Amino acid sequence: MNRNDVTEKIISTKVAKGLKWEDVAKKVGQSKEWTTALCLGQMTATPEQAKALGKIFGLTAEEQKWLQVVPYKGSLPTQVPTDPLIYRWYEIVSVYGTTIKELIHEEFGDGIMSAIDFSMDITREPDPKGDRVHVVLSGKFLPYKQY
Repeated sequence: MNRNDVTEKIISTKVAKGLKWEDVAKKVGQSKEWTTALCLGQMTATPEQAKALGKIFGLTAEEQKWLQVVPYKGSLPTQVPTDPLIYRWYEIVSVYGTTIKELIHEEFGDGIMSAIDFSMDITREPDPKGDRVHVVLSGKFLPYKQY
């Protein structure tokens, strides 16, 4: 058994039970975005969170322990993603990455936007021309230090 096996079990059970990530997140006590990343193998659960997920997905004690192991982060199977939705994010970064970098540096200086001290919110925006996906990414600015 490994973390990927637990992820597959979670996904299979979610489909079989017709669960929504937002409902799972409420029981875990975190955002739907973070909880989904946890369930997909990209975050580390506390013992309490693992126990809550164990109840939801019928996980054994051993499977719950796997949720508490720090994962190898990075979930893309290929360097250039082939899934159309994920590819569009790759395209956004390819086209606008230098613009985002330039504007962050102009506003904050030399540094990075943290993906550790980070939050994300994904919502649906009704629009008469077709609903829109609204994504807000918020990361702490970390300046490079001089030494």
